Amino acid sequence: MPATQWGERMTFADLANKGILTQPIYEAGKPIDQVARELGLDPAGIIKLASNENPFGPSPKAVAAGERALREANLYPDGGYYALRQKLAQKWSLGMDQFIIGDGSNEILELLGHAFLSPGVECVMHQSSFIVYKLVTLMFGATPVEVPLVNMRQDLKTLAAAITPRTRLVFIGSPSNPVGVANTQAELDEFLQALPPQVILVFDEAYAEYLENAPDLRPMIAAGRKVICLRTFSKIYGLASLRVGYGYAAPELIAIVQRARQPFNVNGVAVAAAIAALDDHEFVTQCLRENRAGLRQLESALKKLGLAFVPGTGNFVLAKVGDGMRVFTALQQRGIITRPVKPYGLPEWLRITVGTSAQNERLIVALTEILPG
Repeated sequence: MPATQWGERMTFADLANKGILTQPIYEAGKPIDQVARELGLDPAGIIKLASNENPFGPSPKAVAAGERALREANLYPDGGYYALRQKLAQKWSLGMDQFIIGDGSNEILELLGHAFLSPGVECVMHQSSFIVYKLVTLMFGATPVEVPLVNMRQDLKTLAAAITPRTRLVFIGSPSNPVGVANTQAELDEFLQALPPQVILVFDEAYAEYLENAPDLRPMIAAGRKVICLRTFSKIYGLASLRVGYGYAAPELIAIVQRARQPFNVNGVAVAAAIAALDDHEFVTQCLRENRAGLRQLESALKKLGLAFVPGTGNFVLAKVGDGMRVFTALQQRGIITRPVKPYGLPEWLRITVGTSAQNERLIVALTEILPG
């Protein structure tokens, strides 16, 4: 048959699912090597305070376990991740069947989309919340419903008021990203108790290890409330490059989401490192101590500079610097990578990861030079 009869002018875009052509793309914080190439800088002189990574490196116990696991890289990992789920079950006093392991907690957000989202349903979230909530909603043809922050806080009453019979998932991050504010146990309990039966709360706890008194939703799970909690090894355990996270919920919910998970979705090195990281209490304690000191250092400097900021409860600070992109660019030219949050509807703000004491001081000096007055 002649090519013209097959439609020789058909493009890949013509063949693609229509939704994918308008799907927004997540833009990660710029890697050090990319900034070095673009600006002609020495990579060794660049510091990255953009992606809320752990400036103190990975857990030493995790590194040792990962190195050992590499010697068996010729073998597939245990696709059920028995050892990691067993370790997590012991840590949280839950059943092994209440855990799902993901390629970072981001993958579990996508798996929830596969399981519960479709055109015609809605997902409720706050404006200026983690952008992947919205991206996953759009990916499956569902409708994102965004409610405003109230005084830079996630107001759960406002969130509850946006729920309709079409709502399927509600997303809450605590501490929230990029704002950095946590909700209280009482707020979350009240919200869950009033949640309609057709709605699942997706509670993102990526930064919960940094909280002194993190909310605990396990009693709500035990009481039959529809909630799944997500955690990651990327932050306080310092394993961002390995991409491993987990979710915990009622066994019935986990069993449904497991159906969407690909076999061997997390590599064996990452799993071995994660298991070991859970026992690295000394490293976690050190990181918590240094992070709290770093928060005080940054917030004190921001006050002296006369800048408004949201007091951090995670490992980052949101600072109001005027023209966020201008300050971001000026800092980057000085070899300091931060995160402008204009895509989150906050064009005047920068998200600044807490670094080492020396990195924080370098940022403070640079801001003093860049900002007027």
